[in-house]
Amino acid sequence: MVPARNLRLVPALLLAAGCAKTAVPATTPVPQGPSVTVTNVDTGLSTDWKALMLPEDAVRLSLIGSSWDAALGEARARKFGAAVAAEGPLLDPKAALPRPAPPPGRYRCRIVKLGLSEAGKGAGFARFKPFYCFIATEDALLVFTKATGTQRPGGRIWDDGETRMVFMGGVAEGSAKPPAYGDDPKHNRVGVVERVDDFRWRLVTPAQSPDARIEVMELVPDTPPPAEPAQ
Repeated sequence: MVPARNLRLVPALLLAAGCAKTAVPATTPVPQGPSVTVTNVDTGLSTDWKALMLPEDAVRLSLIGSSWDAALGEARARKFGAAVAAEGPLLDPKAALPRPAPPPGRYRCRIVKLGLSEAGKGAGFARFKPFYCFIATEDALLVFTKATGTQRPGGRIWDDGETRMVFMGGVAEGSAKPPAYGDDPKHNRVGVVERVDDFRWRLVTPAQSPDARIEVMELVPDTPPPAEPAQ
């Protein structure tokens, strides 16, 4: 089995020529998206996430159902029931739809934190302003990167059935590059990617936030607004 430390995720700025699929008009300034290069991985195991995931992270994923239930209960107990309902299928643990893979491109991503952390910290519910993130391809896998912010996860996405995919990566802090999954366990990040509506996906990471039980990242394709009709 290939050690998890051999999964190398090295973010770099996408070359302009590689951005053709996500290009926008010159009048719409946006940050360039980082790409992720994976090295030193046995291609025979490139689609086997179970061979690379650490046991503690595998436990987090196996308990994601109970984490959802507890987080929703904690949010509603703190009078956030209406806020949870307003998010629609994004915060419905049973909303996953078939064909979960998000297509490559640039996305507007938004984080919702739900429930209390394992240490009992957090407000129960919090949502944040959107930012840019990117989906790219690397051989047979998808690669996710968050472009801005003080904490920037990046990693690879594996197939895992008809309604979900598995994310494994690392989280960068400040100006540092995201570490490879397994190199620094305290910066590991794992979760599931699901499609919850037309042109709407989520990345759910359980039990890894210092102030929430579940962190849900909404992914919506970032497309330019339609041109106004000529006068």
